[in-house]
Amino acid sequence: MATFAKSTFSHASYAAFRPSYPPSLYNTVLQYHRGPKNLCVDLGCGHGVVARALAPEFSSVLGTDPSKGMIEQAQSSTPKAQHPNVAFRSASAEYMPFLKDESVDLVVAGQAAHWFDYAALFPEMRRIMRKGGTLAFWGYKDHIFVDYPRATQILNHYAYSPGKDLLGEYWSQPGRSIVQNKLRAIQPPSTNWEDIRRIEYEPDSNSPASGEGTMFLTKKLKLGECKEYIRTWSAYHGWQEAHPGMKRRSAGGNGDVIDDMFDDIANVVKDFKDEEKEVQIEWGSGLLMARRK
Repeated sequence: MATFAKSTFSHASYAAFRPSYPPSLYNTVLQYHRGPKNLCVDLGCGHGVVARALAPEFSSVLGTDPSKGMIEQAQSSTPKAQHPNVAFRSASAEYMPFLKDESVDLVVAGQAAHWFDYAALFPEMRRIMRKGGTLAFWGYKDHIFVDYPRATQILNHYAYSPGKDLLGEYWSQPGRSIVQNKLRAIQPPSTNWEDIRRIEYEPDSNSPASGEGTMFLTKKLKLGECKEYIRTWSAYHGWQEAHPGMKRRSAGGNGDVIDDMFDDIANVVKDFKDEEKEVQIEWGSGLLMARRK
């Protein structure tokens, strides 16, 4: 997760502009889960949104993340008075010697599973999780602008077309491809895992909630907020390192790649000229659940 250690990365912006997860997603995981609810571990916990959401359901919740900046953000966003059973510590998902064998009931990862080293992760998951325990990983791909298919096309061009001045060359691979393909590349070994289920959603930019599958992630954002959300992408921070002299207009510069993207959209979609305008966006997503044999 080298992105989160870069000097260009803002942990506060990540916490402010990344989407949260709806009750329907958590309920899907909890309905799948069987047995005790003593300990839940949130891998790649980021700013702690998942740990806080699951805290009422478990005796203890532990969030881990290799980024010390993320752990600091999670701790500052999770007051002990409100969440006395939640703790955070810096650690990789693949190595958690502080957890006892078969001591964990549920392991989750929200928008983090594409970073893991699965050759090392699955043996560690088998070690720490009790028999019958639940694994639940989910992730979301790029958003679409509902009712604005042309805007979505331009977004995708900037996000994935080749060229040093665009974002496509700055994604970390294979992680980004794993997310774009809704975590299908993550295959729990059948020797240790059973009842494997996948729930996916692929949006349709022509009308809201009309995509294929089960939608979990949708939100209204002002266009200015949408710019800041895209600036939390890992590819953007790679682009920043390659273009240190190009600053966003909102910070007094002449514009960055995100300003250029929205300028191009506004040239063909007049509604996008006003940064205060709210637009509905949806994310394609994948949820993977499995049970420890």
